[in-house]
Amino acid sequence: MRGAGDLAATLDRIDGRGYKAYRDIEGAWSFTDFDLHVDRVQSDPFASPSKMRVRVDLGIVDLPGDALANRIRRIAAASWLARAFRNAVEADRPPRSGTGKGGLILVDAGGPEVLERTAVVFGETFVEARVEIGLPAAGRRILGQKAQALLIDFLPRILARAWIDRDEETSADLRRFIDCIENQETVRRALRERDLIAFIGDGAILPRESGASERPLPADRTRPFESPDAFRVEFEVPHADAGAPGRIWRGMGIPRGVVLLVGGGYHGKSTLLRALERAVVAHIPGDGRETVVSDPGLVKIRAEDGRAITGVDIHGFIDHLPLRPGESRRRDTRRFSTSDASGSTSQAANISEAIEAGATGFLLDEDTSATNFMVRDTRIKALIHPRDEPITPFRDRVRELFEEFGLSTILVMGGTGDFFDVADAVVEMKAYRAIDATERAREIAGRYPIVSEHDRRPALAPFLDRRPDPGSFDARRGRRDVKFSSRDLEEIVYGTTPIDLRGVEQLFDPSQTRAIAASMYLAATRFMGPDRPLSRILDELERFFDEEGLDALDPFHRPDRHPGNLARPRRFEIAAAINRMRTLRLLETP
Repeated sequence: MRGAGDLAATLDRIDGRGYKAYRDIEGAWSFTDFDLHVDRVQSDPFASPSKMRVRVDLGIVDLPGDALANRIRRIAAASWLARAFRNAVEADRPPRSGTGKGGLILVDAGGPEVLERTAVVFGETFVEARVEIGLPAAGRRILGQKAQALLIDFLPRILARAWIDRDEETSADLRRFIDCIENQETVRRALRERDLIAFIGDGAILPRESGASERPLPADRTRPFESPDAFRVEFEVPHADAGAPGRIWRGMGIPRGVVLLVGGGYHGKSTLLRALERAVVAHIPGDGRETVVSDPGLVKIRAEDGRAITGVDIHGFIDHLPLRPGESRRRDTRRFSTSDASGSTSQAANISEAIEAGATGFLLDEDTSATNFMVRDTRIKALIHPRDEPITPFRDRVRELFEEFGLSTILVMGGTGDFFDVADAVVEMKAYRAIDATERAREIAGRYPIVSEHDRRPALAPFLDRRPDPGSFDARRGRRDVKFSSRDLEEIVYGTTPIDLRGVEQLFDPSQTRAIAASMYLAATRFMGPDRPLSRILDELERFFDEEGLDALDPFHRPDRHPGNLARPRRFEIAAAINRMRTLRLLETP
């Protein structure tokens, strides 16, 4: 393998030449403590930065002996190393060189959520960072000396700072990080056996710095969470002082069933719900929510006016639609389609699609729900007879969803008490303090009973499966055989088809969006067919991730190419993207 001196000589030779001469540095280069693999050089200074891999022997990195003991600890260790690399770049940032993206160094380390990623991966004997580096140029002429400073001087310095020259305090931080993530996953696995859907640890800081930030509000500006006595539970975790003091995590256990979060405006109920919706994955120490743990099958549900719906079974919530002018047959809500859904119809579809994808429960906030989907009060029932109302409100189905299908609901509600008599537990948020209001809510429900005469609907039938047609997933774009891209968390462009993801609230990172686009292509080319319902396709994708890893999502994957900016999405968000694709077609049920 060529060495660092050879790389310096090559950069001297191409200094001042046209930018494409940077291709001469593609390949592998050996340094004292690491190997540098230059996989792809950018086409010009303004293009996406060049893709490189920095590979270091595990013995040099000197991880704790049990850091890679299981899958969770490997993901956590990789996350810490990616963040350490990013922090080292930011602490000793090289000056931007020349035009375009010269001098830029990026690693996809992510935010407060700890996700399985392709940014740092472990081999049998090595650990590898996948980075993007902007090669310096003046106009479109190579700045060879600047490139040497970047690759031969700066890169070894930040690698030493990030991974190799750790002091005792930094090594202890690495261990606490890994232990904290494993503690969270230990609690997550224990939720179901304790008949719980979520847990909020005492001392958690739930409010964020602002609506546009995931940074915690400083502790002196908010009230640390404290569980009401009626909901207090304890979990023993494997590692002491990692996430909370000692090895016993104390806090509020949210039971399976129907749970209401109530309270006045701005008292913290939506803040609590948001913490729960993001706690389906682990959080880093110091985030404030590292002791908040939710069942991984919880799905946030909202109204989503204007979305497309393709063949979704919404019979449980919308049925016997009125005939439109010129129609002789009623529309079938067991296979309902529309290109422009209303708020209530979209919310019904979102629930049905989540059930199809394997959800264990729902998170809803009245602020983002359609009122006529959620409740119908006594007066409107008196005015409009049930035979003229095709919508069965969620309030009338929520207990059935739990008792017959095992689907829990956590619901933020501040404007109506109609859910009091169907709730298993009621938590009042008052100035960010949680109070058990269950008995008071039941007493009020008994004092003001809801009249439900003439409003009986048929019991829920099992929801119908759907089989996506792989022919409707066309990833071609012009002369490109396969092309898909994403824009932050908001949109995927699959081939030429835009997919609006603004209503999908449990996407946490743009790298998940990129992975979803690739997952759709993989599903269409390998896993879809006449005998494959969507639920089975999602099972196959999860099995593929577990066995093959995320690298293989790259449709052009080969050993010398790295997709270093992918993060694993949940099955529910993959399904959400498929369901919002306006070109989606379904195969006939066999």
